[in-house]
Parts: sequence; structure tokens; C-alpha cells
Amino acid sequence: MDPEHGPRRRTPPRDLGEQAQAQLRAIRAAMESATAFTALSGRGALLIGLTGLGAAAYAAHAASPARWLAVWLAAAAIAIATGVTATLLKARRRHRLARPIRKFALNLAPPLLAGALLTLALERSHATAELPGTWLLLYGVGMLTGGAFSARIISRMGLAFMLLGTFALFAPAAWGNALLGAGFGGIHLIAGIFITRRYGG
Repeated sequence: MDPEHGPRRRTPPRDLGEQAQAQLRAIRAAMESATAFTALSGRGALLIGLTGLGAAAYAAHAASPARWLAVWLAAAAIAIATGVTATLLKARRRHRLARPIRKFALNLAPPLLAGALLTLALERSHATAELPGTWLLLYGVGMLTGGAFSARIISRMGLAFMLLGTFALFAPAAWGNALLGAGFGGIHLIAGIFITRRYGG
């Protein structure tokens, strides 16, 4: 009780309908934040997988390590452009927010940048045999960390790439190209089929 003004009046409760709507909006925002990257294009992943398989087949007959590296770098550029374009188109079609996509990209970018720098260093040291494991491992790290803002399939993809990359680092150098095909080709194809069926393309 306020001795000067008498009993305090309680603030009237908000309308229950408004409270329910506010709670629904909060739940919806939390769900979108946790699973927003289900909008990742399955068809885009399929195209990346086909690019990886094609690069592996073509690079297997490369006349020199420099030519082999050029094939895979060209495939990487095509894959990045394909993935970004397909994902943005699907996100726009499903009216997804840009924030989760930005979070995913920010988590994926540092490992990719590290991979680019290590590519330069290893090529300069004539240690291109170490590139398959390095690429697979760092790409897996990026997908795994980015998976915190996406559907669970993305984290699982990242883990698969990391395991394959770890194996590639200690496998015979002659297996490197085939392992790249298995990772950037095979894993993307499997994930692309799953995403297309489960999350609508």
C-alpha cells in the first residue's frame, strides 16, 4: 500500500488474444532461425555434385599437377556460383529471411578463405598431394559450423566431409582425386536428393 496515494492499482492484464499472437510470433521466429536454411536448394546441391563428378573424371587425365589444379579450381568457381544462385532463388521463392542465409555464409566463408590461402601455399611448395584432404576437411568445417543455422542435413554433410578429409590426409596420394569426387560429387548428390525430397527442391 502506498501511504500517500492509498492502494496501488494493478496494471490490467493484456488481452489474451494479443498475448497469444505475440507468443506465436516469437515461436515462429525461433523456428525460422533454427531451420531457416531448409531453403538450401537441393537441385543446386545436385548440380554441384554433378560438377564435382565431372571435375574428378576430367582431372584424372590431367597432364600435370598444374592442369589438375586448374580443373578443380574451375569446378570450385562453378560450384560456388551454382550454389549461391540456386539457394537465393529458392529462398526468394519461399519468402525466407536473408538473416539466416547471411549467418550461414559468414560461418562458411572463413574455412573457404583458409582453404584458398593454403592452396596457394601448398601449390607454391609443390605439395599439391595435400590439397584433397585440406579442401575436404575445411569445407566440412564450414558446413558443420554453418549447420548451426540450418537444417540438420547440413551439419551431417559437414561431418561427412570432415571424416572424408581426415581420411584423405593420410591416404595414398593417388587416391586424392577419387576422394574429391566422392566428396564434392557423391556427398553433394546424396544431400541434394534428400533436400529435394524432404524440403521441396
